[in-house]
Amino acid sequence: MRSKHPINPIGFLWLSKSEIPIKLVTYRVNSSSMNIRYAFIPFIFVSFLLKAEIKLPSIFSSHMVLQQETKVKFWGTSAEMREVTLAPSWNNEIYRTKSDKEGNWEFVLSTPSAGGPYDIVISDGAALTLGNVLIGEVWICSGQSNMAMPMRGLLNQPVKGSNEAVARSENPNIRLFTVGRNSDLKPLDDFKGKWKHCLPGNVADFSAVGYFFGDLLNETLDVPVGLICTSWGGSKIEAWMSADVLRNYNWVEIPKKLEEKKRPNRTPTLLYNAMIHPMIGYGIRGIIWYQGESNKNKPEQYEELMQGLVESWRSDWGMGDFPFYYVQIAPFGYNGLNSAFFREAQLKAADKIPNSGLVSLLDIGDEKGIHPAQKKEVGERLGFIALSKTYGKEGIAWSGPMLKDFRIAGRKVYLTFDHAEKGLTSYGKDLTNFTIAGNDRKFYPAQAKITKEGITLESDEVDNPVAVRYGFQDFVIGDLFNTAGLPASSFRTDDWNE
Repeated sequence: MRSKHPINPIGFLWLSKSEIPIKLVTYRVNSSSMNIRYAFIPFIFVSFLLKAEIKLPSIFSSHMVLQQETKVKFWGTSAEMREVTLAPSWNNEIYRTKSDKEGNWEFVLSTPSAGGPYDIVISDGAALTLGNVLIGEVWICSGQSNMAMPMRGLLNQPVKGSNEAVARSENPNIRLFTVGRNSDLKPLDDFKGKWKHCLPGNVADFSAVGYFFGDLLNETLDVPVGLICTSWGGSKIEAWMSADVLRNYNWVEIPKKLEEKKRPNRTPTLLYNAMIHPMIGYGIRGIIWYQGESNKNKPEQYEELMQGLVESWRSDWGMGDFPFYYVQIAPFGYNGLNSAFFREAQLKAADKIPNSGLVSLLDIGDEKGIHPAQKKEVGERLGFIALSKTYGKEGIAWSGPMLKDFRIAGRKVYLTFDHAEKGLTSYGKDLTNFTIAGNDRKFYPAQAKITKEGITLESDEVDNPVAVRYGFQDFVIGDLFNTAGLPASSFRTDDWNE
């Protein structure tokens, strides 16, 4: 019977690319009792060139960072119904499981306190070793172009101070992972990307906001930090949400097929499927988020979507209400649109999302540029929230002044603030961004004075004030800070849609 397997030129019969080679050898037989001159006797070289069939998602590799002091998931594939072992060097234990009929397997293992480097050996009969693995703090950095913007900047758009920061960036205890841009109608199991060392050449191409955030955490906590950046310029929040979640919002149209003319970064669910779903379950501490410019026209919808995104990602990970800290869009000239209403929607969402925090950028916007150059301030302000709220570092302010109460007495309005324990400051400049309105709903510039209790306002144009606004324009340069140097968000006391 002729074999279905071809014989190669060097005389090996290959059963398959994963099977053992058989060599055909010719023997001369001298036997008086056998009328045979030659016989062909196959025999198997018992040099088992076993090759591991273990396959891992790209998020699991050498040089990665695993979240410390928790139970982390670890998954992959091998041949079906095969025993798989995993041995981390930090405890020298051997974990065992068996792949299912599709070859899928999963481990849940406990991680120690921060440290390393360690090795992890995975075997299904042949070993695959992941080396130089650190244990520390892992954060996902997501959003649109202001999160994606690398340290080297964009065309004609710099990141202030980046060259010096890049030059000083070599650090064996920070690791960087950038998820390759991709989109899909269905949830995927993997994406492109790899863990990289924190070296100037790699840092220059990594998210500036993410790097400055991670660098502050690493320096302050003195533990390894892993940063996973999954972002896409111009993306809408709907693109980062699953189809199941988006069905709760009747104004969202979920795509049934890919359309060439549509931009995937603005199409609901496509980025979630390709750039979030493949790493769901990877052990993390929390998420930082910088997105919103592409949703600026629908502030009321965004307030709901923001809550839905956070709730759904937390549900996906199954780790409870992990930290979710995000950035309010910066003031910019949006050609007739008052983006203050959108900033307000982001502020309102933060009040409704547990274990969240909001960074105000009211002081560093650029009227002509949608990508503010001061990315260090953005990253470090996110870091202040994490250090205070997540890591319990005392003495670190994490929010700018937040309106607590306002009181009207005659022509004057008195404001008090939270997150202003040592008071307020305008750094010696006049406060120019307050306005007051009466019953006619017309706002006039107010004279503002910082006092021991807060701020006192009045306007010569308004005898009977009923409402106050601060920085409630499309483009504004904020001038109100607490003594920690953090800016107040734009705010208002009215609910008028004008």
